[in-house]
This record gives sequence, C-alpha cells and structure tokens, in this order.
Amino acid sequence: MADPKGFLTTKRENAQHRPVFLRLKDWREVYDEFGNERVQKQAGRCMDCGIPFCHQGCPLGNLVPEWNTLVWRDDWRRAAERLHATNNFPEFTGTLCPAPCESACVLGINDDPVSIKRVEISIVDRAWDEGWIAPQVPTTKTGKKVAVVGSGPAGLAAAQQLTRAGHDVVVFERADAIGGLLRYGIPEFKMEKSRLDRRLDQMRAEGTEFRTRVNVGEDITAAQLREEFDAVVLAGGATAWRDLPIPGRDLKGVYQAMEYLPPANKVAAGQLDRSPIHAEGKHVVVIGGGDTGADCVGTAHRQGAASVTQLEIMPKPPESRAEAHPWPTYPLLYRVTSAHEEGGERVYSVSTTEFVGDGDGNLRALRLAEVAVVDGRFTTVEGSEREIPADIVTLAMGFVGPEKGALLSDLGVDLDERGNVARGRDFQTSVEGVFTAGDMGRGQSLIVWAIAEGRSAAAGVDAYLTQRTFLPRPIEPTDRPLV
Repeated sequence: MADPKGFLTTKRENAQHRPVFLRLKDWREVYDEFGNERVQKQAGRCMDCGIPFCHQGCPLGNLVPEWNTLVWRDDWRRAAERLHATNNFPEFTGTLCPAPCESACVLGINDDPVSIKRVEISIVDRAWDEGWIAPQVPTTKTGKKVAVVGSGPAGLAAAQQLTRAGHDVVVFERADAIGGLLRYGIPEFKMEKSRLDRRLDQMRAEGTEFRTRVNVGEDITAAQLREEFDAVVLAGGATAWRDLPIPGRDLKGVYQAMEYLPPANKVAAGQLDRSPIHAEGKHVVVIGGGDTGADCVGTAHRQGAASVTQLEIMPKPPESRAEAHPWPTYPLLYRVTSAHEEGGERVYSVSTTEFVGDGDGNLRALRLAEVAVVDGRFTTVEGSEREIPADIVTLAMGFVGPEKGALLSDLGVDLDERGNVARGRDFQTSVEGVFTAGDMGRGQSLIVWAIAEGRSAAAGVDAYLTQRTFLPRPIEPTDRPLV
C-alpha cells in the first residue's frame, strides 16, 4: 500500500480554483496549480483496501490503488502506465468525470474519500510533460476497415482500440472539428481543447483517419457505408434534446443549451470574434440544474451577463448522503461547481409555465410557479406564480436519445423501449456488422461510461472481424451505472 498511516495523518485536499475576478476574464481552466508533492500526500491516503470498491464505482475498472501507491513512491512513469491500462483518455475523465470512484472509496464510509480524480489528472499531465505518452502504432494489419460514426469519447475510444488492433479505422464527424460534445459542448474553462487536440494527434500518428463535415446518412448513405467498411460502430450520442413546449416557446431569446454553448466555444477557440447569442448586459435564465446547465451559467458569466438564474424543478438536494443513497452508490448531493462559485442564483422546486414576450416577438420574462411533490407527482403550489426578468433562456433539461434520422432508419437497426439503439452483449445491433457504443445505445450518461463502452464495443468488433480478440472489455451492455 501507499503510506500506512496516510489516511490517518493527511486530510483530503483538492486543487483550488483561480480567483473568480481573474478567471472570468478568460476561458482557461479554472484550476490552480496543485504541485506534485501535495498530490503524493493525497495518493498516500489510499488504504489499498482488500476489496477496492473504487473499481466497482468506476465503469473502466481503473486500477486506482495501484497508481496511488506508485505516485506515493514517486514512480510517476509506472503510474501513468497503470492509468492508461484501463483508460484511453484519463485527461478527459480527470477534468470532466463526477468521480463515482470517489463515492465508492472505502475511506468515504466515515471520512473524506481519497482525491482520486486529482491524482488521475496529475499523473496524465506529468506523463505528457515528460514525453511518456507516444503513439502506439500497430505492428501488424488485419486488412479490415471499420467506420466509426461520431467522434465523442465513445467513438474516439473505440477508434483508438481498433486502430491499435491493426484495423483501418475512419471516424466520421458531421461538425467541422473532431470531438463531439468534448469540442463544442464542454466549455474551455472545464477542459481546455489542447487536451483533446494532442490526443487526436496521437491517434492520427497511430493511423486513425478523421473525416469532418460528413453527415453519415446524407452525405454518405448507409448502403455506401456498409459497402466500403467491414464493420460500423454507431457512436453518435444521445443528441435529441428535451424541449419545453409551453406558451411563448417561439419567442426570440429562447434557445437550447446546445445552440448556446457551441458558438461560445468557437469564440474561445478563436474561430469567432463574438457569439451570435451573447449574454452581455442581459438577464439570463438557465432551465435545468445539471452539468449542462452549469456550463451555461459559467458561459453567461464570462459573457458579462447582468444576472444569471438557474432553475430546477426538483427540490434542493441534501448536503450529505441520504438513506436512499448508501455507500458505495453515487449520492444525490447539493454540489457547487466552479460556475456556481462565480455568482448567480439557484432556484429549486419551480416550474416554468410561460415565456413572456415584449409584444415584438422578443423574450421579456419567465412566468414561474413553485411545485411540490405530492403522491409522486409535481403539483403547483397555489398562489406561488410570479415573473422574473429574462432576455435569454437556455434549455438544459437533458437529452431523450439518439436522433432518429436517415442513418438509423436506412440501416434498419432495432431500438429498445427507451428509443436507444438496441444491442447484444457484444455491442452488436440487430444488423450484423453494425455495433453501437456510448449514449446512442445507453442513453444520456457519463463520460466515463462512454469511454468504457467504446472500449467494450471495440472488443466486440475485433472479435467479429477476426474471431478472436485480446482487447479489454470493461463492461457488458446489461450493466447499469451506480449513478
């Protein structure tokens, strides 16, 4: 194990955030430097449990106790090797994952859990700085061609695994740049795109081909895709967003979160001078209390909004574990993200009943009502209706599944009862040679599940093409997350 007394002598410590007044002036990641010595002390808190529940909490099965011990012993290079043994992109999970591994940490039963996520990102950052991460070019080629549709974390993980197995892999992306939601959905202040770009450079050097601005199903038909490739991986995500069809929905100023965030990301990347949906001097309301809503909050702050209000129909979560979420499950807790630290108001147990216009087609306000849960149903509290000013509203209420376009219909894949692409235990759909991974088959979920599914789907594809596989398979489609 690491430090035998570390969990007794060292308290949990996380990286501090840069001062708000400074970070609102740029789009850089919010974190301050942590320092390797502090990371080693945090890694030393790991107890190397006989049954490490962090493995169960992590869909990738990350070897957390192993790389904690190696970091504590100052063997960073071997720690990086053990980290990459289960995770293609630890810098993605180290910045974006909500860390179900920490919720499952045994130390968390009666103390603060190990800062697993901080150790993870520190290892991979050190590995890049030292030049330990290099392309893994396959020594033999199979002669098989695989198409991966979608370049989010699931698609990228599947593509990298299949390329390293010796297949010729082409990743198709309908946007103008590779990365899916990593590129245009996640703001720069949560993960700088340089982290994504250097991984893409590694994948290109390994032999993966990327084709952007290709809408598969239209620019290339399903029949053409099947004819050109020996196998297909559908990894287009759950991009069909949930709407709010109430009076005033067509007013100018009401946008989906994924209409608001991408142009802001393009500004941060230097592709645009100013977003066409800009919050400067405006009252912004974000409907939806999840991570996407927090991304909209942080973006509005950086654009200079006059006020930012985030609405959530659910009650305010508790600040400690409730009986309904016992260890080692991922608990529903009141969480304060970096975006919330920067200002604004969070309002719980409210429902939007109407978007109110100014008479000229522009949004002026929202009409709200408080709600209470009665017999399992939301009930409006009589006399609680009120209006709040709103010039811009972003709808961040989640996604309802994959888009049902020409690709899925022309391929003829079956859908499950939730409208996701159905698949078997090998991640193959109802159509032979067509596989699916990530949110397209699982439904909206976490980035760590997307990477795990991409790796598992790659093993299924490899076995289909070669009748054998040595690729790891962290999960089965029938598994369900703890979150």
